[in-house]
Amino acid sequence: MFVWVYYNLVANKSKQRRTKMAIVLGADQAGKRLKDLITVYLEDKGLDVRDVSDSSQEDFVDVTLAVAKEVNAAEGNLGIVVDAYGAGPFMVATKIKGMVAAEVSDERSAYMTRAHNNARMITMGAEIVGDELAKNIAKGFVEGHYDGGRHQIRVDMLNKMC
Repeated sequence: MFVWVYYNLVANKSKQRRTKMAIVLGADQAGKRLKDLITVYLEDKGLDVRDVSDSSQEDFVDVTLAVAKEVNAAEGNLGIVVDAYGAGPFMVATKIKGMVAAEVSDERSAYMTRAHNNARMITMGAEIVGDELAKNIAKGFVEGHYDGGRHQIRVDMLNKMC
Protein backbone atom coordinates (compact mmCIF):
# COMPACT_ATOMS: atom_id res chain seq x y z
CA MET A 1 0.00 0.00 0.00
CA PHE A 2 2.73 2.48 1.00
CA VAL A 3 4.63 1.86 -2.24
CA TRP A 4 1.47 2.41 -4.31
CA VAL A 5 0.65 5.70 -2.52
CA TYR A 6 4.24 6.92 -2.72
CA TYR A 7 4.50 6.01 -6.40
CA ASN A 8 1.25 7.82 -7.24
CA LEU A 9 2.26 10.92 -5.29
CA VAL A 10 5.63 11.05 -7.05
CA ALA A 11 4.08 10.31 -10.45
CA ASN A 12 1.43 13.00 -10.00
CA LYS A 13 3.98 15.54 -8.81
CA SER A 14 6.15 14.74 -11.82
CA LYS A 15 3.19 15.19 -14.18
CA GLN A 16 2.32 18.53 -12.57
CA ARG A 17 5.89 19.72 -12.99
CA ARG A 18 5.85 18.82 -16.67
CA THR A 19 2.60 20.61 -17.41
CA LYS A 20 3.78 23.80 -15.69
CA MET A 21 7.17 23.96 -17.39
CA ALA A 22 7.63 26.15 -20.43
CA ILE A 23 10.76 26.53 -22.49
CA VAL A 24 11.20 30.21 -23.34
CA LEU A 25 13.35 30.98 -26.36
CA GLY A 26 14.72 34.17 -27.80
CA ALA A 27 17.33 35.29 -30.30
CA ASP A 28 18.76 38.35 -31.93
CA GLN A 29 19.17 38.46 -35.70
CA ALA A 30 22.38 36.40 -35.60
CA GLY A 31 20.68 33.57 -33.71
CA LYS A 32 17.23 33.60 -35.31
CA ARG A 33 17.72 30.68 -37.70
CA LEU A 34 19.16 28.40 -35.01
CA LYS A 35 16.52 29.47 -32.49
CA ASP A 36 13.78 28.60 -35.00
CA LEU A 37 15.35 25.17 -35.51
CA ILE A 38 15.48 24.54 -31.74
CA THR A 39 11.88 25.74 -31.37
CA VAL A 40 10.62 23.21 -33.92
CA TYR A 41 12.72 20.45 -32.34
CA LEU A 42 11.33 21.07 -28.84
CA GLU A 43 7.76 21.46 -30.09
CA ASP A 44 8.08 18.12 -31.88
CA LYS A 45 8.97 16.63 -28.49
CA GLY A 46 5.63 17.91 -27.16
CA LEU A 47 7.06 20.66 -24.96
CA ASP A 48 5.42 24.00 -24.24
CA VAL A 49 7.69 26.37 -26.17
CA ARG A 50 7.32 30.15 -26.06
CA ASP A 51 9.25 32.37 -28.43
CA VAL A 52 9.60 35.89 -27.05
CA SER A 53 11.69 37.16 -29.94
CA ASP A 54 10.35 40.21 -31.67
CA SER A 55 11.49 41.74 -34.92
CA SER A 56 11.99 45.01 -33.07
CA GLN A 57 14.30 43.31 -30.54
CA GLU A 58 17.47 43.19 -32.56
CA ASP A 59 19.77 43.49 -29.58
CA PHE A 60 20.67 40.48 -27.43
CA VAL A 61 20.19 42.59 -24.29
CA ASP A 62 16.48 43.14 -24.98
CA VAL A 63 15.97 39.52 -26.01
CA THR A 64 17.73 38.16 -22.93
CA LEU A 65 15.71 40.39 -20.61
CA ALA A 66 12.48 39.24 -22.28
CA VAL A 67 13.42 35.57 -21.87
CA ALA A 68 14.50 36.08 -18.25
CA LYS A 69 11.21 37.80 -17.41
CA GLU A 70 9.24 34.77 -18.68
CA VAL A 71 11.59 32.29 -17.01
CA ASN A 72 11.15 34.05 -13.67
CA ALA A 73 7.35 34.12 -14.12
CA ALA A 74 7.06 30.43 -13.13
CA GLU A 75 9.37 28.21 -11.13
CA GLY A 76 9.56 25.42 -13.70
CA ASN A 77 10.31 27.59 -16.74
CA LEU A 78 13.63 27.35 -18.54
CA GLY A 79 15.18 29.74 -21.04
CA ILE A 80 17.41 29.48 -24.09
CA VAL A 81 18.90 32.53 -25.82
CA VAL A 82 20.81 32.32 -29.09
CA ASP A 83 22.99 35.03 -30.58
CA ALA A 84 26.25 34.89 -32.55
CA TYR A 85 28.55 33.69 -29.74
CA GLY A 86 26.48 33.27 -26.55
CA ALA A 87 28.71 35.48 -24.40
CA GLY A 88 26.61 38.66 -24.48
CA PRO A 89 23.31 37.07 -23.39
CA PHE A 90 25.19 35.17 -20.68
CA MET A 91 26.56 38.42 -19.26
CA VAL A 92 23.09 39.99 -19.29
CA ALA A 93 21.43 36.97 -17.67
CA THR A 94 23.90 36.84 -14.80
CA LYS A 95 23.01 40.42 -13.86
CA ILE A 96 19.40 39.43 -13.12
CA LYS A 97 18.51 38.68 -9.51
CA GLY A 98 17.96 34.99 -8.90
CA MET A 99 18.99 33.94 -12.41
CA VAL A 100 21.56 31.20 -12.76
CA ALA A 101 22.68 30.97 -16.38
CA ALA A 102 25.42 29.26 -18.35
CA GLU A 103 26.96 29.77 -21.75
CA VAL A 104 27.19 26.31 -23.32
CA SER A 105 28.56 24.81 -26.50
CA ASP A 106 28.25 21.09 -25.73
CA GLU A 107 25.55 18.68 -24.56
CA ARG A 108 27.27 17.58 -21.35
CA SER A 109 27.68 21.13 -20.06
CA ALA A 110 24.02 21.85 -20.79
CA TYR A 111 22.91 18.80 -18.82
CA MET A 112 25.36 19.32 -15.94
CA THR A 113 24.57 22.99 -15.47
CA ARG A 114 21.00 21.91 -14.69
CA ALA A 115 22.13 19.05 -12.45
CA HIS A 116 24.76 20.87 -10.41
CA ASN A 117 24.04 24.59 -10.74
CA ASN A 118 20.24 24.57 -11.10
CA ALA A 119 20.66 26.83 -14.14
CA ARG A 120 17.39 28.09 -15.52
CA MET A 121 18.80 29.68 -18.65
CA ILE A 122 21.46 28.78 -21.17
CA THR A 123 22.95 30.82 -23.96
CA MET A 124 24.63 29.57 -27.10
CA GLY A 125 26.25 30.98 -30.18
CA ALA A 126 24.97 30.25 -33.67
CA GLU A 127 28.49 30.88 -35.00
CA ILE A 128 29.84 28.20 -32.65
CA VAL A 129 27.36 25.30 -32.61
CA GLY A 130 25.80 23.55 -35.58
CA ASP A 131 22.22 22.43 -36.01
CA GLU A 132 22.46 18.91 -34.55
CA LEU A 133 24.63 20.04 -31.67
CA ALA A 134 22.17 22.84 -30.86
CA LYS A 135 19.31 20.31 -30.71
CA ASN A 136 21.33 18.06 -28.43
CA ILE A 137 22.26 20.99 -26.19
CA ALA A 138 18.59 21.94 -25.87
CA LYS A 139 17.67 18.32 -25.16
CA GLY A 140 20.34 17.96 -22.47
CA PHE A 141 19.29 21.19 -20.79
CA VAL A 142 15.57 20.44 -20.83
CA GLU A 143 15.98 16.83 -19.71
CA GLY A 144 18.41 17.70 -16.93
CA HIS A 145 17.14 17.85 -13.36
CA TYR A 146 18.66 19.61 -10.39
CA ASP A 147 20.39 17.16 -8.05
CA GLY A 148 20.22 19.41 -4.98
CA GLY A 149 22.12 18.11 -1.97
CA ARG A 150 25.72 19.30 -1.81
CA HIS A 151 25.13 21.49 -4.87
CA GLN A 152 22.62 23.65 -3.00
CA ILE A 153 25.46 25.36 -1.14
CA ARG A 154 26.81 26.68 -4.46
CA VAL A 155 23.37 27.75 -5.67
CA ASP A 156 22.77 29.61 -2.41
CA MET A 157 26.11 31.37 -2.82
CA LEU A 158 25.19 32.41 -6.37
CA ASN A 159 21.79 33.69 -5.28
CA LYS A 160 23.34 35.80 -2.50
CA MET A 161 25.47 37.62 -5.06
CA CYS A 162 22.57 39.45 -6.69
